[in-house]
Amino acid sequence: MNVLSEKNTNKKNLLTVVLTSFMALFVFSSIAIEKNKNIPVNKLIINKSVIDKPILAYMSTVQPVWAKNGMVSSVSSLATDIGVEILKQGGNAVDAAVAVGFALAVTYPRAGNIGGGGFMVIHLAETKDETARDVTIDYREMAPSKAHKNLFLDKDENVIKNMSLFHGASSGIPGSVMGMEQALKQFGTMSLEQVVKPAINLAENGFKVSYDFANSIRGKKSRFSKWPSSQKIFFKENGDAYKAADIFYQKDLAKTLSLIAKKGSDGFYKGEIAKKIVSSVNNAGGIFTLKDFANYKAIIREPIKGDYRGYEILSMPPPSSGGIHLVQILNILENSDLTNMGHNSAKTIHQMAEAMKYAYADRSEYLGDPDFYEVPVKALISKSYAEEIYSKIIPNKVRPSSEIKPGNLPPYESDQTTHYSVIDQWGNAVSTTTTLNFSYGSAMVADGTGVLMNNEMDDFSAKQGVPNAYGLLGGEANSVQAGKRPLSAMTPTIVLKNGEVYLVTGSPGGSRIITTTLQIILNVIDHQMNIGEATFASRIHHQWFPEEIRIERDLNVDTIQLLKLLGHHIKMKAAMGSTQSIIRTRNGFFGASDPRSRDGKAAGF
Repeated sequence: MNVLSEKNTNKKNLLTVVLTSFMALFVFSSIAIEKNKNIPVNKLIINKSVIDKPILAYMSTVQPVWAKNGMVSSVSSLATDIGVEILKQGGNAVDAAVAVGFALAVTYPRAGNIGGGGFMVIHLAETKDETARDVTIDYREMAPSKAHKNLFLDKDENVIKNMSLFHGASSGIPGSVMGMEQALKQFGTMSLEQVVKPAINLAENGFKVSYDFANSIRGKKSRFSKWPSSQKIFFKENGDAYKAADIFYQKDLAKTLSLIAKKGSDGFYKGEIAKKIVSSVNNAGGIFTLKDFANYKAIIREPIKGDYRGYEILSMPPPSSGGIHLVQILNILENSDLTNMGHNSAKTIHQMAEAMKYAYADRSEYLGDPDFYEVPVKALISKSYAEEIYSKIIPNKVRPSSEIKPGNLPPYESDQTTHYSVIDQWGNAVSTTTTLNFSYGSAMVADGTGVLMNNEMDDFSAKQGVPNAYGLLGGEANSVQAGKRPLSAMTPTIVLKNGEVYLVTGSPGGSRIITTTLQIILNVIDHQMNIGEATFASRIHHQWFPEEIRIERDLNVDTIQLLKLLGHHIKMKAAMGSTQSIIRTRNGFFGASDPRSRDGKAAGF
């Protein structure tokens, strides 16, 4: 045999091996399908775990993290590890979520906090003694008792620049400590002391500063310098910024956390910590009282529920606008065949953007604190209302935002937020989004406590028709009032299939939170992506005004040109969101921490 013949024979043998392997894979898949031929693939339940569609690993461009018994995904690898350790110790998803929440106050102070607030969505799996249950906990910050409608206006009723952002009056009464304690008491299995202890250790003994953390502190130096109490914590004694691999200590915060561990929320809302916070805020021009702290309450609320292509959506109700408008947009898009249109095609993005515009128009008019304003929830999330909106979407042309008004209904956040997701081995799930509003909030640390204060009062409408820091418009429903909770876009979400947890997700991103969370769900359900691919995929956003589709820089150039031909204004801006997502399948847990945040981690055991 000559050399050429030998090469041809080798090629034939190699081709035979490849074809044989492919046929074996095909036969294996056919056998698996044949065994369940009477059951639709999207309804298979094996070992009480839900699986949507088989994920063919060899076709996936991004691989998610896998674990057998439970998973945590957060923006901080240290916080994630703490959550996983709690699960290993036999704690449930709520125990782990609360431990992660307190840890983030130490390791991710730009958004993790005990001086801010958040929302938690919980799915409690069915047990021998109890049926499955879905609840949410609202621990959003609250306006102090001396707040009023014109708080941020001058004598001529013009908005005072930056008063709702970098001033003592920018802070609302924090809710995080109360909310996490309530979650643990009602739905957890461990003590507060057990779940707070890891955070205390990190604050007391320090941790290595990451490159991302060092860079974020350095970028906020001018804001921190306004407050000596902040300067001495976030910068060295000589004024130098921390560098990557330096050890970062928070001794005052460790003492505050220790007091909370021993006394519960009373250690924060009453006594010396409350006095120090009230004093610091008021010295900066704030209007806190000790009574405001003593009267703060976290609230258990029913989740917003929707149905999208056979999946049940659980998300946060008002004072979050997230759940309502997530479901509203999904209802509109359910009328479109997004799967065949293709992921991030011009047709798909056009449908998404037009649907988003209608939802954000309604947000400006109808959303606020439900304890102060009757929010027309049923009307906004009704399928018939969504069909009415869908009928107004022109397939091949943009409808100008100026022509879109809040719907004629029957009567009835910040970039530097953070999200984390947890699912335990029993199928309990927690989706939590928490925030200080801006990165590091108002940048003011309450002296002697280590507690960074939020600037959530900016999430109120300072004046009707005047946009807030995120360009969002609001009206009377979200005006400043004493004891009121500001409207939020935070959208912690759990997706169920056949009554069991399938997907847990959420994101930071200010006004983009709703649309970022939306795209994770669409990527998984409509575009059959695994959670890694769904997370990495390029994102878009439209919020009615300004009249533009915001895109990330990796969106296809040809798609951009097609969108422009339809009449869309395209603006390329910074990356959107930092999702933390987990999917539960028959083969275990698959997680993905968004690569848009450097230090995030999904992990399990």
